[in-house]
Amino acid sequence: MRRLRRTSQIREMVQEHRLDRSDLIWPLFVIDGVNQKQDIASMPGVSRLTVDLAVDAAKKALDLGIPAIALFPKTEDSLKTELGEEAINPNNLICKTVKAVKKACPEIAILCDVALDPYTSHGHDGVLDKTGYVENDRTVEMLVAQSKTLADAGCDIIAPSDMMDGRIGAIRKMLEDNSYHNMLIMAYAAKYASSFYGPFRDAVGAGKKLGGDGKQTYQLNPANSDEAIREIQADIAEGADMVMVKPGMPYLDIIRRCKDELGYPCFAYQVSGEYAMLMAAFEQGWLSEEQTVMEVMMCFKRAGASGILTYFAPYVAARL
Repeated sequence: MRRLRRTSQIREMVQEHRLDRSDLIWPLFVIDGVNQKQDIASMPGVSRLTVDLAVDAAKKALDLGIPAIALFPKTEDSLKTELGEEAINPNNLICKTVKAVKKACPEIAILCDVALDPYTSHGHDGVLDKTGYVENDRTVEMLVAQSKTLADAGCDIIAPSDMMDGRIGAIRKMLEDNSYHNMLIMAYAAKYASSFYGPFRDAVGAGKKLGGDGKQTYQLNPANSDEAIREIQADIAEGADMVMVKPGMPYLDIIRRCKDELGYPCFAYQVSGEYAMLMAAFEQGWLSEEQTVMEVMMCFKRAGASGILTYFAPYVAARL
């Protein structure tokens, strides 16, 4: 067996999986203002960017061969409400960013998150009833309106991350009814109630007031994999073009099952907690940065991921 590992040329010849810049999606955090960058303490090397700097980042992505960016807002607290109405404001921060990026570099694909947590005062992904439970159908109505707002702004991929039942079918119907026949939906189909989201919630200023069960009444139980496959199957049946597993590395088995059992485009989100752990180890000198990052990316590909949402996207693209 070792004959096939003897030299780098031979190892390259027989390599089973390959990583390409086209596999990458770069998540960006956006804030109001002009020419401002806010560092995120829990995510070293990642900053919130004003719209003009987000445009510069999109240009950088194109220069590096990264085909898509994903946008997430840090909404001002004064704009947050119980129902999250800012999500459906056609002049909200994300809509302004989409329009500015598309004007400057129309070739880049823009993925827009669909969920209410950046816009609600309570930090949940949906509308609460009097007991604090997230109401499924009222939330879906808001998500459909949010999706239309983002489609009207000019995004390329609608990415519902809320985990409400039936929202993919409702969003697809709205898109068809409004002649958005070619709008892509990437469903966060298997989003787990994970402990790895903390730095992201710092970045967007959401989810810090959650109590009780937190988001466990709508996000998946980390103990379950069959349930994840049922969720993915449901989203595909309702009209999703692509699906996502989140978090990434701790859930490689779910990516593999999706690939083997469903044969559908499945993306991995290397979430903020994964990024933060690696960066902490790099800063301490405990792990080799380039070797580790590239190994982790290859692990996603080996597991069957069609692509990877990662904060390391520009770092990886530059080395490819």
